[in-house]
Amino acid sequence: MKAFWTYTLARLGVFLATWAVLWGLSRLVFEGGAVLDLWVLLIALIVSSIISIIALRSMRDRVALKLQERARSLNDRIEESRRAEDVD
Repeated sequence: MKAFWTYTLARLGVFLATWAVLWGLSRLVFEGGAVLDLWVLLIALIVSSIISIIALRSMRDRVALKLQERARSLNDRIEESRRAEDVD
């Protein structure tokens, strides 16, 4: 689970950094407004997703492997229980 939370916090950090930069740039170029803030938020979501896909690939792969191992372990335990029931 540590890998999952590390990856999640890294994604959140990338998003917040992207949002802060875009928000600051938007304040320098445009006059503020609620609609502008929504656009900045939407663009930050898209840009941070692209950055995360590229920059956090190794972290995402580790999380996927951990989840795959947990799923395999759970399936093994279910199969073991099923076989134990068949013996009775």
